[in-house]
Amino acid sequence: MLQPKRTKYRKPQRGRLKGVATRWSEIAFWDYAIKATTRWFITSRQIESARRAMVRYIKRWGKIWIRIFPDKAYTTKPLEVPMGWGKGSVEMYRAPVKPGRILFEITWVSPEVAREAFTLASYKLPVKTKIIVD
Repeated sequence: MLQPKRTKYRKPQRGRLKGVATRWSEIAFWDYAIKATTRWFITSRQIESARRAMVRYIKRWGKIWIRIFPDKAYTTKPLEVPMGWGKGSVEMYRAPVKPGRILFEITWVSPEVAREAFTLASYKLPVKTKIIVD
């Protein structure tokens, strides 16, 4: 799964997801892309699950670009631990996604195959998406 190799500040605050994506909102590499229309955090497990669904459907014929990276740490405290005594340990890494953000791109496949691969991938993601054709 995806995660940063090194983190200087290991426990960031959650922050807010307001506004729309102005960067990473255009198709950069090839023909077809999947774009987020709602906002939420996508975990590294969800990204990997969507990637596997696409690769399994296109049977490794096309090329897939993952345009998001989970670089924001998510911390939790163990069960039945009282309040206080600092912040919990890092549990997983998540990618904050705003509306308009390109999540995946694909090429070297037909439009029908790309549409079905993106549909299968969108079932694995916690945000609503739409398919973009360049």
